[in-house]
This record gives sequence, C-alpha cells and structure tokens, in this order.
Amino acid sequence: MAGAGSSRREFLRWLAAGGTGMALAGTLPGTAAADTGEIVVITHVTLIDGTGSAPRHDVSVVLAGDRIAWVGGSGQVPETGGARVIDGRGKYLIPGLWDMHTHGADLEEIVPPLHLAHGVTGVREMWGYAENRATKGKIERGELLGPRVVMASGIVDGPVTLLGPPVLQASTEAEARAVVRAEKAAGAEFVKTYSYLGPDVVRAVADEARVQGLRFSGHWPYKLSHLQASDLGQHSFEHFFGVSIHCSSRRDEILARLKVTPYDPAAPRAFFDLARRLEFDSVTTYDPGMALAYFGRLRRNGTWHSPTLTINRIVTQPAETHRHDPRLKYVPADVRESWAMGIERFAPKTPADIARQERYYRETLRLVGVAHEAGVGLIGGTDCLNPYTFPGSGLHEELAFLVEAGLSPVRALKTVTGDAAKFLGRERTSGTIAVGKEADLVLLDANPAADIRNVAKIDTVITRGRVLDRTERRRMLDAAEAAANRPVATSARVRSLARRGCCC
Repeated sequence: MAGAGSSRREFLRWLAAGGTGMALAGTLPGTAAADTGEIVVITHVTLIDGTGSAPRHDVSVVLAGDRIAWVGGSGQVPETGGARVIDGRGKYLIPGLWDMHTHGADLEEIVPPLHLAHGVTGVREMWGYAENRATKGKIERGELLGPRVVMASGIVDGPVTLLGPPVLQASTEAEARAVVRAEKAAGAEFVKTYSYLGPDVVRAVADEARVQGLRFSGHWPYKLSHLQASDLGQHSFEHFFGVSIHCSSRRDEILARLKVTPYDPAAPRAFFDLARRLEFDSVTTYDPGMALAYFGRLRRNGTWHSPTLTINRIVTQPAETHRHDPRLKYVPADVRESWAMGIERFAPKTPADIARQERYYRETLRLVGVAHEAGVGLIGGTDCLNPYTFPGSGLHEELAFLVEAGLSPVRALKTVTGDAAKFLGRERTSGTIAVGKEADLVLLDANPAADIRNVAKIDTVITRGRVLDRTERRRMLDAAEAAANRPVATSARVRSLARRGCCC
C-alpha cells in the first residue's frame, strides 16, 4: 500500500475525502468518536456482497466502529495508520447471515453464542415472551454478546391449540384486536399467527395489525386458503405447510374437507394429523397451472415463503436419524431428552410411512425451486430448538437444502442476507456489504459460490464491528458446551418447545 508514513488521522481524512457518505453518528471519519473507535480494514478479499451479484475479486472493506465506511479496490487503500488490518487474500467476505425462523434466545449462554460463532449475526425470533424480550434488551444494551433480534409477538392461536403457555388464545374478533394491541405495547415487531385461528379472527388480527403499523406472519390458518390469507396481508407463510395442496388439482376438494372438519378440544392434534396426511397425498396430484396461479398471486401480494427445510428434513426422517449428532454436546440434557420425545410425534415409523414422507419432502424441495422461479420471495430459517435443529450451524444446512432445491449458491446466500433485510424492512442498514451498512460480516476460508457448504468454513465473524477471530469463536463454543453440560435445568418454556416436536 502507498503512503507508508500516513497517520491514523490522515487515513480517516482519506475516508472522508472519498465521498463515502458516512454521515453517521459516532462513525463519521474525522470525528472524535471515529478517532477513538477501532478502524478495521479487510484487504485483498473476494467479496460476495449479498445482492446476488457475482463475486468481486481483490476488494478491501473499511469498517469504522459498527458501520461499513468504505468498499473498493484494494489498490486504492493508502497506509492505514495503525488500523487493525485483516489479510483477506485467499478468503471470501459475505454479509452476516440472518436466520429468519428461530426460537430460544433466552437460553443465553448457549443460543446467542452459537448463532454468532457460526456467522449468524441476526435472527427473527418467532415466539416473543418476557424472557426472550429481556434477552434482546441485554444484547441491545451491550450486556450480552448476541445477534440482532427481530422479535415476534407471542404466538396467537385459537381456543383449541396444539401449544401450551405462553400461547395467546383468541376466539373472537375483540380478543384478537386486544392481543395485537397488547403485544405491540410489549415490544412485538410483528404478529405471529398460528394454525387454528378462525377466519374472522384472522381477519381481525390482519386489520388490527395494519392499524398498529405491524405485519403478521406465521402458519397457514387451516380454515382459510393461502390465497385468502395472502390477500389479507400475511407477510410470510412458515414451513411450506399446505403448498403442495395449493398446487394440486384436488386443492378445492381438500380445502373444503378441512373447512368442514371441526377442531376437537379433546384431541387437538387430530386435525393437524389429518392435514398432514392430506398434504402427503397431495403431492401425487401436482398441477402446473394451479401452481403458476398460486405462486403468481403470492408474488403480487408480496407474501413470502419461509420453507424451514432444516426442520422439515428432520421430521420426515426416522426418529433415530439424528440421535448421535456431535452437535448435541451444545444441547442441555433435559432438552436432548425432550427432543428424543418430541421427534416421535412426527417421525415416520413403518417402511410405507418412511417412503411416503420421503416423497413429500422431495416434492417440497422441488416446489421451493418452482416458487423461486416464479419470483416468490424466499427467506431462509431453521426453526432452531425444535428437535435436532441447532442454533447457528443449522442455517448452514438450510442453505445447502435451498441449493438442493435449485437455487444457485449465490442466490441461496441472498435469501439470508439481502433478501432477509428486504423482508424485514432493514435494507437501508443491513443485508449487503455497502457503505453505511451495519458492520456484520463473515470471512470464509473457501468459496461459497463454488460450494455452499463452504459457508461453514469460517475464519472470522464481525458483529456490530466487533471482531470474533478463530480464538474467540473457539472460546465461545467451548463456553456454550460447558454451559450445556452443567447440571442446571433449562427454562420450562424452552423444554416445552423442544418436547412438542412440532414446527413452530
């Protein structure tokens, strides 16, 4: 680099003179805050910026505090004046990853560090309650190292539900509106809806959410079609439940049967099991015209899909498939026991059931590819803390499944970077590597555009401008393992989630 005698202040002046647009409080080059804060320069790296663009070679990225201050060719960077320099030669820089369907942030010594150690710098927490709202507060105040958290409301379901506390049950329009208002006041950033809500209650949730300036996302509400829920403004459907039905020549017949079948308070799971059987069978009656119309309507409405292929793969395999996963060392004993119980509710047992669910999963993968080709927005999420779905590393699996579904590696990465930020309304500050964006980055040892599995080959994670090198990440993983193996029970909420063995 030229200008070997440049000082730190001269380097900052170079940043300012470069027209970087860094008019950001505390990070404007040349201000007192920038003079005292750490400047990090990643040099000579291959950049995959989260926009879906092809990789760019020999790029340097300058971070000032918790923001990206400059991105450009490495040959343009002068002497850095004592800034921390990370040599990126032979490495690949991507934005920090977003897991868009997570649980259990309040397992503070285990879940937040596992996310960060695996490059997950942001999560969409899909079940808001007091404990994980408190965890989010600690992270935002700097009291706890963890990913950025976008917090759901509590799960809103009908008077009959598969879930236990703290599910929020609503049987009338007035109750639905009151729940939305209360959750907004408690800090929810969107409303999470569940499967057994009645049609009028869903409409009330949708309307009140709109009044409160919130969106709503969640499960397919069984008594409405996807198309009706999408027309009401549902922002995302989770888990790909019901997609094969809506792409079937028997769609109207199946939906009519579900509509007239009552929920049984004495056996709430019976309806879910019926819906799953119909869904498994619907893959044999795929209709390309129905699929085209269905995905086109969702695209026009701005409704996204969150396929959570990681949990879908787990629950369509025999129960014993994952019981010796080496990552179980990061899972507390009582949660491991709950996972072993919970998976039994879903897992196929007979050869016929195994074949049936394998066929369904393969069709799910194919339909994810069809949705992508049709222009429907996709976001990647794991449903972590459901059985054998691991915080952090689970998102690496999700990316591999998305590629198996037909997305290119670069496009799959975009689902958990640029597209995640767009979905969240954070595209001005997050999701891509550009000047002014949050300094959440992952430096890889191998090219994820050549093989998406290389996303697991992490050299360094940067979160809010803080550098977590190999040594620090190893320390975090060791501490999480130690915490998981202490003889201390986890919270009742986390154990309840694990034991249900359902996609939440």
